[in-house]
Amino acid sequence: MKTTFPLIVIASLALAVGVLAQNPPAQQGQQQQGQQAQGQQQQQGQRGGGGGGGQRGGGRGRAAIMALTTTAWTDGGVIPIKFSQAGPEVSPALAWTGAPEGIVSYALVMHDLDAVAGNGVDDFLHWLVWNIPGDATSLPEGVPQGPEQSNGMRQISASGPYYRGPAAPANGPAHHYVLELFALDTKIDVPPVGASVAETRTAVMAAIAGHVRGKGVLTGLFKR
Repeated sequence: MKTTFPLIVIASLALAVGVLAQNPPAQQGQQQQGQQAQGQQQQQGQRGGGGGGGQRGGGRGRAAIMALTTTAWTDGGVIPIKFSQAGPEVSPALAWTGAPEGIVSYALVMHDLDAVAGNGVDDFLHWLVWNIPGDATSLPEGVPQGPEQSNGMRQISASGPYYRGPAAPANGPAHHYVLELFALDTKIDVPPVGASVAETRTAVMAAIAGHVRGKGVLTGLFKR
């Protein structure tokens, strides 16, 4: 018994030293942090990111990145007077590529990121168009006024059923006007009349949720 106890102690110490040598405390902490970070990334991936890139189209994966362009200005460039309230105020010609298969309709939103609407919550809405036909790849310059076009396309803005051009004042910085195109796997059953602009905008964007298959973004700057 006198010789057995010291042998047990020595064996236990040797085992502990071996474990520490193979997996020191600093390395254990790094492994735990790595496991926690991996878990957070998995949770974020399940939730999806913000904006169109993170939206999921009917459970079919992330929205495709599309190209939205205009011949009127380069992305991030200055919007010409022609398309503003200081000029004829016609809507710009738009074109898009990169839409996935199976698109039923498109929706387009143009808003001023630097101006707040009357409700103090939304930014200023310059144009909201929905139920653009799914086989379309462009919109012509100067879309006619009216809540609904002959092809079923519907539109509103902060002031009526038409495109409203930029109008940032001259005594301040240029405003950022963003056009967002959403490729959808459904049509949007929201009427263009019968409710306030804010209510219609909210209803359209709520109907879009979960149906975005692709998205393109175009930005322009303007001040008088």
